[in-house]
Amino acid sequence: MSNKNKAQRREEARAEALALQQKQAQRDRRNRLLVFGGLGVAIAALVAVAAFILINEGEKKSVEDIPLSEVENVPSTALESGGIPVGSDLVAGSENPEAPVVDEYLDYLCPVCGQFEEINGADVETMLTSGDATVVFHPVSILDRMSSNTEYSTRAASAAYWVADRAPASFYEFNEALFANQPEESTAGLDDDELAQIAEDAGVPADVAAGIADGTARATFGQYVHSLTNDATSDEALFNANGGFGTPTILIDGERFESWNQPGALLSAVQGGEPAPSEEPAEESSEG
Repeated sequence: MSNKNKAQRREEARAEALALQQKQAQRDRRNRLLVFGGLGVAIAALVAVAAFILINEGEKKSVEDIPLSEVENVPSTALESGGIPVGSDLVAGSENPEAPVVDEYLDYLCPVCGQFEEINGADVETMLTSGDATVVFHPVSILDRMSSNTEYSTRAASAAYWVADRAPASFYEFNEALFANQPEESTAGLDDDELAQIAEDAGVPADVAAGIADGTARATFGQYVHSLTNDATSDEALFNANGGFGTPTILIDGERFESWNQPGALLSAVQGGEPAPSEEPAEESSEG
């Protein structure tokens, strides 16, 4: 009886030890899976980041420091001197003959440009539809450095020129919509799919908006944006009182207009009134 109990105890001890070994093996396998799974996620993330950097670097290398006059891909509705003119029909490439010309240099990430839009957006549309002015829009990219390496300013400006080229009747609305959905500085901004959706919501045909989503707009007009920006930042006629270029920069028949931050002042100046004097408003600088 005693021997049998000893044998049973040995068997029970072996069974218990085997069970503990199996449990430990299961824990080890689970831990290895967790480790390898975590490594897999980390590696995938690194691959995604590397791919993004390579794509971005490739796109950067695809542009050159050449003057605007030498750029091959130019929006069909653009002026030879640069920018997209808009007249009373609010269509890119149109103009109001013999009316004053208002040039607007803007960056779609620039919060001060957003302020300009809030103060003057309705008046700009009024001066256009009434035939009081032709407005030439110059989207530039001086704030790529403020968009967490996504080059939002370049992508948004390229999208605007793409729409001006492929869907000119929707350019004005798309320009307005970009400011209505303006992201904050020091963020990644909107991605290309979001820009494409904003374009569709502004009346851009789906096939044209698809060119924004898949990067074709950037690939086509990124050089135009780059060269126009370089030309603007080196043009002393556009410099502010601090001796540099910033956005928004507003010209009326080639002369800087500084009082745009006063409601109604821009419209009054275009229509021949005398706007009250004001200090030069803040601008986003190309420097830094």
